[in-house]
Amino acid sequence: MTSRKPISTAPTDGTRVTVYWTDHNGTLNESLAHYRSLNRLEKAGGDWSAADEGWWTFVDNDTQKRIHPEEWRPDGTVDDDA
Repeated sequence: MTSRKPISTAPTDGTRVTVYWTDHNGTLNESLAHYRSLNRLEKAGGDWSAADEGWWTFVDNDTQKRIHPEEWRPDGTVDDDA
């Protein structure tokens, strides 16, 4: 039994969850991420557009990247498929 769920069921209120996404090399990644709405991005300042809305994760200590996860699980739960 898996604790992974379709990304369409993930919270989009800024809650941090564990997501699973495939990078440009075809590698499956597991990361903590949160959904950022355009409204939330604009409140943080900067020049944002609707294309920037979506799932964001840190790829290193200083760099955030917008990703397209396929699945998610609540942070702190165990992934039975790992």
